[in-house]
Amino acid sequence: MTNSERVAWSFPGIAARAARTDATGHIPEENWQELRESAYLRLFHPVEIGGTGADARTQAEAMEALARACPGTYWSATVSALLCCKLIATYGDPVRHERLLRPLLSGESLAAFAVAETTAGSDAGTYRTTVRPAAEPGGGFVINGEKAKITNAPNADLAVVLARREKAADDDGPDWCLAFVDLRQDQVRRYDIPHMGLRGMPWGGIVFTDAWVGEEDVIPVPFSELAEGMAWGWVKNAFAGIAVAESALAASVRHAGERVSFGRPLGHMEGVQAQIAESRAQIDAARLLAHRALAERLAGRPVRDLIAMIKIYATEMGVTVAARAVQILGALGVTQGSEVERLYRDAQMNVIGGFTSNRLREQVAEGIGLGPAVYRPFDWLDASGLKHDPRGLARFAETTGSAD
Repeated sequence: MTNSERVAWSFPGIAARAARTDATGHIPEENWQELRESAYLRLFHPVEIGGTGADARTQAEAMEALARACPGTYWSATVSALLCCKLIATYGDPVRHERLLRPLLSGESLAAFAVAETTAGSDAGTYRTTVRPAAEPGGGFVINGEKAKITNAPNADLAVVLARREKAADDDGPDWCLAFVDLRQDQVRRYDIPHMGLRGMPWGGIVFTDAWVGEEDVIPVPFSELAEGMAWGWVKNAFAGIAVAESALAASVRHAGERVSFGRPLGHMEGVQAQIAESRAQIDAARLLAHRALAERLAGRPVRDLIAMIKIYATEMGVTVAARAVQILGALGVTQGSEVERLYRDAQMNVIGGFTSNRLREQVAEGIGLGPAVYRPFDWLDASGLKHDPRGLARFAETTGSAD
């Protein structure tokens, strides 16, 4: 697509329904119809698998436009069409898995990326969901476990599940796999989880009890390689952070221009001007970095650390700009049902979702030469005799024969 052929991305119907989507906690069917007609769901993939082959700029502009229209709809649609489909296309087989990709890209079905579990978020080492060969005739695999806090879990048709492999003694393959699981079977139970922000986005858990998975739909993958694929989710979050910030800034500018206080518009106050100018600079900086990261990624370059940086910066910047908007609007900014109140709630979810910022910071630090973050158990209380640490107290009792 040339510059002269470009059109401005806009989702007017979705934007008009955003407040209702948030209030009801449900994405209306009209939103999905608008997405299908816009070709948004097909933007991120080549023509040969049903995509449009759009360039980086087009993808970036479309993501930001949809996230500005309705962050909850953006999350649900982009997790499915971008993140899940990228994982299927990257680690699966484009021919064998075309039956999964085409319905997702056309909007006929919806996918969830099932990673986190009830007792763990970013720490995959604690995950317990497992895949093992099926005992029944006919082959395939069964999956058992529970995934929680998953976008699209309550109503998805397909889940891309990160799971451990139960391996035979002579199996020296990867310990991890991606399983493409049909959620429309009796061995799968789903539930909703109420959430503060992105209320329109379906969010909840999935319980697998010997759910069947076809042999071709279990893909062993070394865990070290999975981070590259999962980074598409960080891209999604970054553009969501930018979009929320842009909407919050627009609301701030409108209010500052209309509200008169102490005999002058708020926009004439130096403190308000400084907040608005700072927000403008931070949003533009985040957008430039996000466009660069996406362009580098689509060019096939390894830019995981760059994507990690923009995920951290853009999502936290979104919270900061939304908080400034609350300050500028005052009581209106925290009034339930106002745009800024909704944006402030949505901004928090962008930071938390995908991967925690602190862990991403560790990865960035590792990438610039500090080496891996190494943890060794330690206890500063034992030597003091304070005995406030239960583990230290237990060891003290063992060595002295007393717990007094």
